[in-house]
Amino acid sequence: MSGHDQPKGLFRFFIDNSLFLITGAVVALIWANLAAQNHSESYHNFIHFDVRTLVGAGGSHEATDSHNSSPSVVVEEAEVIESHADGETIVEEAEHASTGSHEAHDSHEVGGHSDGDSGHHWYSLLFIINDVLMSLFFAIAAKEVWESLLPGGSLSNPRKAATPLLATFGGIVGPAVFFISGAMLTGTTAEFGKGWAVPCATDIAFSYLVARLIFGIGHPAIAFLLLLAIADDAAGLVILAVFYPSAPIEPMWLLLTAAAMATAWLLSKLKVHSHWFYILGPGIASWFSFYQANIHPALGLVPIIPFLPHAASDLGIFAREELNRQDTLNEFEHFWKVPVEIILGLFGMVNAGVVMSSVGTGTWLVLAGLLLGKPVGITLMTLFAEKVLRLEKPAGMDYRHVVSLGMVAGIGFTVALFVSVAAFKQPGAIQDSVKMGALLSFAAAPLAVLIAKGLGVRAGDHAGLVGDTTAEAATEPA
Repeated sequence: MSGHDQPKGLFRFFIDNSLFLITGAVVALIWANLAAQNHSESYHNFIHFDVRTLVGAGGSHEATDSHNSSPSVVVEEAEVIESHADGETIVEEAEHASTGSHEAHDSHEVGGHSDGDSGHHWYSLLFIINDVLMSLFFAIAAKEVWESLLPGGSLSNPRKAATPLLATFGGIVGPAVFFISGAMLTGTTAEFGKGWAVPCATDIAFSYLVARLIFGIGHPAIAFLLLLAIADDAAGLVILAVFYPSAPIEPMWLLLTAAAMATAWLLSKLKVHSHWFYILGPGIASWFSFYQANIHPALGLVPIIPFLPHAASDLGIFAREELNRQDTLNEFEHFWKVPVEIILGLFGMVNAGVVMSSVGTGTWLVLAGLLLGKPVGITLMTLFAEKVLRLEKPAGMDYRHVVSLGMVAGIGFTVALFVSVAAFKQPGAIQDSVKMGALLSFAAAPLAVLIAKGLGVRAGDHAGLVGDTTAEAATEPA
């Protein structure tokens, strides 16, 4: 990804290394655990904060409070019932009903609709970040996927991209198989089965940073990994849209999506340059159509991205030369790159707040998928591509590099955390245990370093790489 008017100093360091996301996640973990120790609702109240209270809007806070049942409300309800009837059973039922109301409310706030309410969840901080602001993150991801299909892009030459694409397939199927197999072995398919896609993700930014450390700048393994991660992103967008709707899909609303795409196409034919016309017009219409169709609205900007006027070729992800490109698509990324990094920090803050005691079956299933399924799937499919289909690996790569980058690809984090929330909409022990697996996928980084060292992989060790300018361009940091 490129950027424009790059920030300086410590801020630039945080941007370049995606540290806002890590910082947000760490803050959320500390806050949630301290709140749990002190029996405080502060973290829960933060993520469900109704932003209308900032401008003094009346009535909304009470509506939200009626759903956000705190322990004190539960106790009061229990006491009222206990004063009218004798016995512990009724008290327990009251507590269960109150908790159920709270969980139902939460499930509507993430990519869902609020039933029988004034739609107050639209103003929840959690909804605004996860469903509205994160649409910009997925739009930038879609931009990278789209550009990779242009001439010169990593996916533009089917023969050259065939092996990494098959490796991508292995990197999706492998984790899913390990996850589902683990769920079957532990007898938890009913509880965790729908989370099979959580370990299928690869975090582009963090895997890129770790790969540079292991292989060195310009190594073909980095270009291979980036191509794999881009294709993984494309598959992830499809999986989110198809397998994790917030409710039964309402296809009629997709007509509005088609109209938004047609409008964006018309704007491009009229040579409208500013990306704001595309985002504030067709973009909002597309987002709203996804929301109404029950497709995750965070994907709402994706359909219009290919219609933004763009360069005729791709220079490669992270290519420095893209800084000098002023087409609409690059203008869009130049403007939003820094805000999106801050949005990712907020995303970490509202999603990573799980208590350490949440480690459980879901955690181990996700980690099995990412730390075992990823490297196994990627390695086996690369072997299949080479030995059975007679395809070739990039010059300068052998299976030491394939196994090492397979483990690097096990860093799921951002998208894995997002899919955790999409798959398990109801907050609670199951969702938290799966989230913990996404967070702990950072273990893939030190494991990859150890594996590479054990296999004798050294940074800059890519003898046989002859003039592969694609690899150089693809990994040149912006």
